[in-house]
Amino acid sequence: MTSLPSVKDLLALCKLKVVSLILLTAVVGMLLAVPYLPNFLLIVVASVGISLSAMSAAVFNHIIDEKIDAQMSRTDRRPLPKGKVTRNQALIWGLFLGFVGIGLLFFFVNTLTAVLTFLSLIGYAVFYTMYLKHATPQNIVIGGAAGAAPPVLGWTSVAGSQGIEYALLLFLIVFIWTPPHFWALAIHRRDEYKKAEVPMLPVTHGLEFTRVQILLYTVLLLLVTLLPYLTGMSGVIYLIAAAVLGALFLGYSIKIFLEPENPKIAFKTFKYSVNYLMVLFVALLIDHYLLMTFGVSS
Repeated sequence: MTSLPSVKDLLALCKLKVVSLILLTAVVGMLLAVPYLPNFLLIVVASVGISLSAMSAAVFNHIIDEKIDAQMSRTDRRPLPKGKVTRNQALIWGLFLGFVGIGLLFFFVNTLTAVLTFLSLIGYAVFYTMYLKHATPQNIVIGGAAGAAPPVLGWTSVAGSQGIEYALLLFLIVFIWTPPHFWALAIHRRDEYKKAEVPMLPVTHGLEFTRVQILLYTVLLLLVTLLPYLTGMSGVIYLIAAAVLGALFLGYSIKIFLEPENPKIAFKTFKYSVNYLMVLFVALLIDHYLLMTFGVSS
């Protein structure tokens, strides 16, 4: 008889660290959507729905990538490769999370957010994980659309389609951030991706080409992060934060390019990129409320 998995192992399938970053960008989207503090209960329900849906997508990612995870030192201790959770148990867990998450959004938030969240879940769990990841070295670029959706989902939770063009700026920031973020990790783990036959850019096009792409995308990211200020969405406080954070990110990217023999810089860049996105979105929020409350920053 198959034993029941522990709560710890079920939660390990949910990629809670990744979900926490997703939740942050979604909540910032909610709070930026209107010039007042949204209904607290709506924020909570929408946050739970989006988080559960993201956790569901993560579980399906684990199921589909079980064989690949077993070949990589970064992932070989996950519950499925270690046999702590069976595929059927993981499937039931993923479906449960998805149904509850989408259901909360559909019945208690709005249909638009539920539909967009469902499409994002399918985009990541099926289109990216099952097909794109193994089909093209541009997997991260194309599949990044699903990962960039949370701020839009947060926005529509509160404001529906009103002002959605500003939500799309947030989407664009995360979308352009995704390639240099993941390619830095892919450089660090190149040998493992090669062993697992995953066509990440450093495997298919080499390290030098990938370093150039990271640098180019980081420059593009720096420019894109100026758009909230240039469109009047945010003010000077955000502009300063975006410029400083972007300059630091660019510094890391230049270092990757100029120091190819440095084995640690790629992973340092990857770790910085996570903090970069977190602080950038917090800066958006601080700027928004200072501008709204005191008329500061414009």
